[in-house]
Amino acid sequence: MSRLGVSIAALTLSLAALAGPAHASIEDKDVAKLTSFGGMCANCDLAGRKLMNAKFAGATFVKAILIGADLRGAMFYGSNFSSADLSRADLRGAEMRGANFVAANFTDARMSGVESSGANLQSAILVRVDLSSSELHGSQLIGANLTKARLSNAELTGSSLQGVIARDADFSNSDINRASLIGGRFEGASFRNADLTGSSLQGANFSGADFHNADLTMAILTGADFTGARGLDQDQLDEACGDGGVRLPSGLTVRPCNGLRNAHFMLLREMPKAPPAAPKPPAPPKPPKW
Repeated sequence: MSRLGVSIAALTLSLAALAGPAHASIEDKDVAKLTSFGGMCANCDLAGRKLMNAKFAGATFVKAILIGADLRGAMFYGSNFSSADLSRADLRGAEMRGANFVAANFTDARMSGVESSGANLQSAILVRVDLSSSELHGSQLIGANLTKARLSNAELTGSSLQGVIARDADFSNSDINRASLIGGRFEGASFRNADLTGSSLQGANFSGADFHNADLTMAILTGADFTGARGLDQDQLDEACGDGGVRLPSGLTVRPCNGLRNAHFMLLREMPKAPPAAPKPPAPPKPPKW
């Protein structure tokens, strides 16, 4: 039997073993911990299945149906779930390291606490998804739909959000430093207390967004639209730069980037005043009179 045949056979046995556990109670974690998937299961229908702590290692689940599935604590290592339907699934605490979720549908899924470093979520549908406190370091979210998604306290360091649709999304208290938000649509989104240090916001739309206490140190704002942005002040903009086309609330300005790119620019700062002169040494004591 070929390797592919063996993998498919092993996967078939795993799915057959789920016939009973699929109806087990949520508390029956010992059964779920034994669930392991490999091989190919394209177009599989696992909607509503209880797959807590399941392990998907090198598996191919292209266009699989996992609507409403319980995948809490599941591990997706190097697996392919492109175009899969995970809408309303429970993925809290799952690990998605190096997994492929291109064009997957996560609408209304619960994904708080997810660890998905290096995951590919390009063009994924993440509408109203709860990704609060998730770790998305270096993840690819290019062209993803994050409308009304909750990413408060999330870690998006080095991630690519180019061209995302994130209207009314919540990025409050999130870490988005050294990330790319180029060309994204963030109208009405919240960036309260968010850290955008060294990130590129070029050509993105932030009209009506909330920037109270956001950190824009070394952020590039060229061509970005901040019309009607709330909580944006001059002190924040003095830490950023923009070469032109930046639309800001009335009375605010941003300095040019001086031709430097990739956030490696030097901010011109006022030279500190000279320190006060040292006080004169005290006069020596007069000799005593005899």
